[in-house]
Amino acid sequence: MATEKLSRSAVAERALRLGDEEGLEAVTIRRLAQALGVTPMALYWHFKNKDELMLGIVDHVLDGVRADRADTDPWDIQLRAMVDSLVRVMRAHPILADLLHSVEKDEATSFSRATDDALTLLTRAGFEVREAFWVASYLLHGAIGLVSGQPDCPTMVPAQDVAEWRRQKRLKMERLPADQFPMLVAFAGTYNEEPDPERYFAFGVDLLMAGVAAVARSIRA
Repeated sequence: MATEKLSRSAVAERALRLGDEEGLEAVTIRRLAQALGVTPMALYWHFKNKDELMLGIVDHVLDGVRADRADTDPWDIQLRAMVDSLVRVMRAHPILADLLHSVEKDEATSFSRATDDALTLLTRAGFEVREAFWVASYLLHGAIGLVSGQPDCPTMVPAQDVAEWRRQKRLKMERLPADQFPMLVAFAGTYNEEPDPERYFAFGVDLLMAGVAAVARSIRA
């Protein structure tokens, strides 16, 4: 990629893809410059150091996480769409969950905008602004936990080894003393079934949103 064609967005997008392909530790100014076919100095026009680069990736990838502000859409529908969007982008970009824990995310414009959108919706639901911020933080960390804790084969396991990983997981749980851990032994049988990640993520977001909606109803009661 020629230097004159580089933009901040293009650099952040390539850094994001590099992280997804090789892991967060691979994302350095020198490694990114090599991937883009430029000198490291060309990237310093956009990001002064690695910390700024990491923040730039967050700002770039969260740009699409926003609320539809149409008055006809209830607050909970708009908020659910934001959470769904956040989960979707974290599933697509495995490094994002770690990045959100490691950078000063409130310095990213897109993160601040998404937070402000969420606070607008939550205050509309009846929460005071401090409570709204607590709820927004709960939803953010709930979404991170949902993606990070997906109860299936770890993403680093090669595709050809997934079936064996699941078999070994099932056998290990089935060996537990059934009189002490009957439900875990019963759960082991689910590893014989094909995983359903879409159901898992929809169920998880349902749980997050159900808690928020229940508290909002109690406030209005």
